[in-house]
Amino acid sequence: MTLIGIPCGVTQIPEGFTFVSMPQSIEPVACHIDFSRFLTLDVEYYIVVATLLFMDLFDTIGTLIGAATGADMVDQKTGKIPALNKALMADAIGTTVGALCGTSTVTTYVESTTGILEGGRTGLTSLTTALLFCAALFFSPVFLMIPAAATTSALFLVGVMMMRSIVHIDFIDFAEAMPCFVTMLMMPFTASISEGIVLGMLSYVLVSICTGRFQRLTPTIYILSAFFVLKYIAPML
Repeated sequence: MTLIGIPCGVTQIPEGFTFVSMPQSIEPVACHIDFSRFLTLDVEYYIVVATLLFMDLFDTIGTLIGAATGADMVDQKTGKIPALNKALMADAIGTTVGALCGTSTVTTYVESTTGILEGGRTGLTSLTTALLFCAALFFSPVFLMIPAAATTSALFLVGVMMMRSIVHIDFIDFAEAMPCFVTMLMMPFTASISEGIVLGMLSYVLVSICTGRFQRLTPTIYILSAFFVLKYIAPML
């Protein structure tokens, strides 16, 4: 797809292109941390930080659930994922270290589903991917030249694989099916896994209240729902 994009004007070859080069220094972006607005008790700053926190949290949880379900690692009786706390801790450490280095967010990605489909079940799959990424640093001119259009087919297949989990949804029960449908619909419309989960959770709370199913709502869900409603209202105030 990258080669086809060259005559079509989709793939751009930079001037002085080379296949191999030394990785660029991260000195201009590493450890450039500014806590001045945090210390001045800027409310807008706290809202942004909290929003980013929950976005990353829900992105990670959504991806872990999808990947774990594809790997048949979810407990069929309880619906829980074994060692989920360790997976979240690894994600948190990666996010923190990546932020200190000035990179884009180091987090769990849905592309992991492709490795699971090929039989990956342990950390060896992730370790192999990490080593290949390290090697890719020296071939960054080639990888940076690949247009986004070339990755569409791979992401399409990832989406197909993640859709296999919908067979576990009880579509007969409207109160269960509607929040799931909202979640699946809003993820592509908002281009964000976290936004889809947030809107799905809000619809879950709304449907539960309207149908009188208060017993399945916990205080934590009420608190999170209030925060998310504030997240959408705050920019309009």
